Amino acid sequence: MIQNFYKKKLIKEIKKRKVKIGIVGLGYVGLPLAHAFSMKNIEVIGFDKDKKKIKKLRSGNSYISYFNRKNIKNILDKKFSCFNTFEKIKDVDVIILCLPTPLTKKKTPDMSYIKNSMNQIKKFLKPGQLLSLESTTYPGTSREVLLPFLNKKFLLGSNFFLTYSPEREDPGNKEYSISNLPKILGGITKSCVDIGSELYALLNIKIIKVKSIEIAEFTKLLENIYRSVNIGMINEMKILCQKMNINIFDVIKAAKTKPFGFQAFYPGPGYGGHCIPIDPFLLTWKAKQYNFNTKFINLSGLVNENMPNFIVNKIIKLKKKFKINKIVIFGIAYKKNVDDIRESPSFKILELLGKKKFKIDYIDPYISTIKSRNFKGIKKSLPLNYNILKNYDLSLILTDHDLFDFKKIKDLSKIIVDCRGRYQPNIKDKIFQG
Repeated sequence: MIQNFYKKKLIKEIKKRKVKIGIVGLGYVGLPLAHAFSMKNIEVIGFDKDKKKIKKLRSGNSYISYFNRKNIKNILDKKFSCFNTFEKIKDVDVIILCLPTPLTKKKTPDMSYIKNSMNQIKKFLKPGQLLSLESTTYPGTSREVLLPFLNKKFLLGSNFFLTYSPEREDPGNKEYSISNLPKILGGITKSCVDIGSELYALLNIKIIKVKSIEIAEFTKLLENIYRSVNIGMINEMKILCQKMNINIFDVIKAAKTKPFGFQAFYPGPGYGGHCIPIDPFLLTWKAKQYNFNTKFINLSGLVNENMPNFIVNKIIKLKKKFKINKIVIFGIAYKKNVDDIRESPSFKILELLGKKKFKIDYIDPYISTIKSRNFKGIKKSLPLNYNILKNYDLSLILTDHDLFDFKKIKDLSKIIVDCRGRYQPNIKDKIFQG
């Protein structure tokens, strides 16, 4: 009776669109999710400990490049409010956790963001609420980390509900977003899944229910490990192609003509973002508990993490042929057309070039300032003025933002090392593949 009472009550509120949703963590995942629910006229309360984020949102400003002021205005015009404290958790029917799960230096999961947030919100939790975790994490997190916070106070599946529904955000992707991506959903009990599916159905997207919460957690990791392994493979093929004087991008273009059995992945200066450099090692850590060695994950990680060394060694070899002292880097973000520098390989490349005494500047219209412990001082982006290229010995393309004029870069650069396949390598024009 208790189970049916709370379940029916919450589903009724969801179907009537009277449900109040609290989103904890207003970053690259949480803010777009808040926008998606708000645009369906659902009341959303956002929570983030970062006071600067809350201040910006309340004043109508964004801190994410592809999420503009218009998006912020849209949610402020709806039933959206945001806070840097958690008291209003008691006023919501649903809590969605959109928190980072980074790695420690030893490549073990850092669950402090989730644990700290749960410690702060647990006293505000009440019977009849649904808690949904969207953070990418290792299989077992929901049972091992979240349940201990809930079991002492609630009967899961009866008077409190727990689901896992991994985010599938791809920053800067104009084709796919929350509004048109299927949503994976797993729960502690069938009632949890039933409520969770009604919640996410408010977004008018396809819901993929899986048999257990661990399957949902594993699915997210498999998606990103698939990418990591294939990126590692194609980066290794790039190195081999260069030794054989073959353009890897031409090879990929030809292979793409096969209508089945091949999906194109592209080489680069390494991998970046919060997913690919981190998520595979969450599973590697978990696998060790089962005395299992994830060989593919480890090998692809080694290849991808070595790409900055490969690129810098290439520049050092070029220095023996040409006079190279001053280098300008195009693009610091980990991928094009975004302001996201999380785990960007550019930082490792900056560090390695600095150790070799090269003088370095960078141009990135999305990243005005960068700071790192790995190189001295704070660097500011140069203005997007191509005439300054005459002052540099080499142009290094790490991130191929569409805002860059690649014809002007080609015409005005003395030497180019291209890590993104924007040019055909040409010794005559001093264009080299990175």
